[in-house]
Amino acid sequence: MIRWLLSGTVRQTVDLCHRVKKILCAQRDVLSSQACDAIEQALRETRATIRSGGDKKSIIARATDLEAVANKWLKPYPNAAIRENVDVILVALVVAMAVRTFFLQPMAIPTGSMQPTLFGMMPNTPKYEPALQIPNFFLRAYESLVHGASYYHVQAAEDGMFVRLDAPKMVFPFIKKQDLIVETINGNQRRYPVWFPPEDLSRPLTLRAGDQVRKGDDLLKVKITSGDRLFVDRMTYNFRRPERGDIVIFQTHGIPGIEQDTHYIKRLVALGGEHVRIGDDRHILINGDRLDASTPHFENVYGFDPKDPVRENQYSGHVNEGVGARAGRIGLARLFPDAKTEFVLRPNHCLTFGDNTMNSLDSRSWGDFPQDKIVGSCFFVFWPISERFGWGVR
Repeated sequence: MIRWLLSGTVRQTVDLCHRVKKILCAQRDVLSSQACDAIEQALRETRATIRSGGDKKSIIARATDLEAVANKWLKPYPNAAIRENVDVILVALVVAMAVRTFFLQPMAIPTGSMQPTLFGMMPNTPKYEPALQIPNFFLRAYESLVHGASYYHVQAAEDGMFVRLDAPKMVFPFIKKQDLIVETINGNQRRYPVWFPPEDLSRPLTLRAGDQVRKGDDLLKVKITSGDRLFVDRMTYNFRRPERGDIVIFQTHGIPGIEQDTHYIKRLVALGGEHVRIGDDRHILINGDRLDASTPHFENVYGFDPKDPVRENQYSGHVNEGVGARAGRIGLARLFPDAKTEFVLRPNHCLTFGDNTMNSLDSRSWGDFPQDKIVGSCFFVFWPISERFGWGVR
């Protein structure tokens, strides 16, 4: 090992032995026994010279002999460089797929059900931010790469009436556009393209069919921040059970009442066999015990001031149907109509709630689901660069 570290000649010769051995193993079934014996004999002599401490000259002589024997008996590969590169790429793909399947899987947060713990797509339109300024090209590129922020600004070139937003179209591979349609005064329809539109452009769009627009008016002026990208830890739950307060990712296939064949991310609040109520004070009771800010992983969720009204995108505890309806949201907690209603989980099932209690479709509406649907937990937010970047998510 020390000679290998200190001598370039030894390293090159060892590498030659490895390559010859690899090709010999690949071609053994098509080579004659004489060829195999000759190559193996040359390999043994070269390795023996290295192990015995032979000088540089003797090692080079053995390496030259090994190379000559290999060139004589091994069959040449056509396009050897291409084959080697393809082999490296395939190995890298297999390793990447193995890491994704068994260790860390990337995931994007598409909605705001876990805000402010984890963010989904957040549009800032003139309705919410009238003074929105569109930065120059270089600042927009920086914002996009680092902070995941994209700016869209489309102005009317002439007077007319807004007609509709067309469905997105794939113009070229990986290049998508979506058109805003405006009917001009002379009755023609003018298209205003939006390149690389967000997943749902209708959400930040403030115009409605029939709205009049004048030349220079903003048809679209919006800043959209990408949802958080994180790594899902798929390994830990092979060694321990999920615990209350974990932010878990689970498969939706077979769970009635929600979108199928996708993944949801929520906070685990109850486990199989437990009795759950949601009090009017916006706190969960598990088997009669009230969760609060001292409960591990619920420090932020229950860190709100009881005097503050319940709000979207803020930590406001968890609301039942009655509290939600009084705050203007109906249908959030069908299974928890009031503080007295108790939900009993089935064995080996779990209950998950979103931290954004006023804008989360979760187990308050569709109930418990099998624990084996959980595929992992939130591990690391890797993009965009924000206050949530890293392991700090609770």
